[in-house]
Amino acid sequence: MKLKTIIAASVAAATLFAGAATAQQVKIGIAAEPYPPFASLDSSGNWVGWEIDVINAVCAAAELDCVITPVAWDGIIPSLTGQQIDAIMASMSITEDRLKSIDFSDPYYNTPAVIVADKSMAIEATPESLAGKIVGIQASTIHQAYAQAYFKDAELRVYQTQDEANQDLFSGRIDATQADSIAMADFVGSDSGSCCEIKGAVMDDPAILGRGVGAGVRKGEAELLEALNKGIAAILADGTHDKITSGYFTTSIY
Repeated sequence: MKLKTIIAASVAAATLFAGAATAQQVKIGIAAEPYPPFASLDSSGNWVGWEIDVINAVCAAAELDCVITPVAWDGIIPSLTGQQIDAIMASMSITEDRLKSIDFSDPYYNTPAVIVADKSMAIEATPESLAGKIVGIQASTIHQAYAQAYFKDAELRVYQTQDEANQDLFSGRIDATQADSIAMADFVGSDSGSCCEIKGAVMDDPAILGRGVGAGVRKGEAELLEALNKGIAAILADGTHDKITSGYFTTSIY
């Protein structure tokens, strides 16, 4: 009887340990669509980029066992609220609208939104200059919301990925696109984007463009939110954030 009790206790302890280990694993949702230099697939099929490095650093600092989990961008919040993933770290801006359905960590980067167009076009990043132009924007982004609010006299063309918008800009099927400044700097610096240049940053509207990029979590997940904030604070304090950034960009993006 004593042996049975010991065995039972051992099994219970093992089960408890396994449960604890499983609880530590966090599925970090990223956009399945490439978004260089933040996240994209290398030739071996591995996800690489600035945001991937930051995710790994934050998780290490927070002592979380994180698993990169690609999800289609337009379904990433439903995937979070539906518990297919545990957090979103996919260049998602912290906006009042999104805060109605999910919570956010502290920001881990913040860059302006810009207008990009062909070098030959005299376009400025203003509603007046874009009137009558065809502007490409990615669906379900702050850029779509901003364009719909401010570029009422432009023809808006919506794409599932920013890469598709960039391709149409290169091909001359649209006149301009609005997107994140860092992502577009990477585009205009590439062969496919050599046609184009950044025309300027749009007027800031925090209500639409948000207050930086943070990690999204489900409402009520206070423990995970605290852990992610701890990880973000740690890599900012010890220089890891700057070290990662220097490998991709020439200036700070925080």
